[in-house]
Amino acid sequence: MRPSYKLLLILLLMLALPNLGYFSMLLVAVPDLSLFRSGKQVATQTNQEIPAIRDANGMEFILIPAGRFLMGTPFAADVSEDEMPQHEVIISRPFYLGRYEVKQAEWEAVMRSNPSEFKGADRPVESVSWEEVREFIGKLNERAATDLYRLPSEAEWEYAARAGTTTSRYWGDGNEALEQHAWFAGNAGKRSRPVGQLQANPWGLYDMLGNVWEWCQDWYSPKSYSNGTVTDPRGPSDGASRVLRGGGWNNYASHIRAAYRFELNPAHRRRNLGLRLVMEAR
Repeated sequence: MRPSYKLLLILLLMLALPNLGYFSMLLVAVPDLSLFRSGKQVATQTNQEIPAIRDANGMEFILIPAGRFLMGTPFAADVSEDEMPQHEVIISRPFYLGRYEVKQAEWEAVMRSNPSEFKGADRPVESVSWEEVREFIGKLNERAATDLYRLPSEAEWEYAARAGTTTSRYWGDGNEALEQHAWFAGNAGKRSRPVGQLQANPWGLYDMLGNVWEWCQDWYSPKSYSNGTVTDPRGPSDGASRVLRGGGWNNYASHIRAAYRFELNPAHRRRNLGLRLVMEAR
């Protein structure tokens, strides 16, 4: 906005404030003037290349910094109670997270098989159970003579998905830009899509929302969240199902949100269910 326009706006406000009717007309007349914001929106396009590393298997990882964020959803009538209360979480240590969901070519190189229904080397591997994922990670660590690879905790996943934003998705709250960032029921064509085709989040992670659901390490509990600040939460010590995050290619827009939680028996497989890897930063 030009300086002369700003001065004019200030004068109009001074005149309008004593009269609420005039003030409401002013708000309508100035589209960029907003007193209420539902969250902090961060541009997903950046001119600065986000650094990544590539491991011996050719998989790319982004370094996720330590930090703190608000996990979950504020009270709202149209969300599940297992997303509340919203609470502060501290991630005390940085970690590497896969730039992409694990691809079928990467799974097949380790497991010598490909269970996916929608075949394609660059598509995310799917139709894998949590138990099969654990076997895959075990073989990765064995090949590298390390214990660096694992699944993200639920808190680490949401922290990375939000990437410093506080809106329900990392590009905002509305559905207008959904097709530019996530594969879901409205644009996926009833199948998974090759990774990395849509816009990344501000930390350079692709398909954090949509394409395939991603297994997390945690056992699921509808009462996992509590008021107050917690550090590096890992969920309950046991349970009947594991946490899934991110939504999939056949989900409606309402499920494609950073805080949305789902759960499944760890032995089950689905054609919209895959994974993303953590590699410990040491």
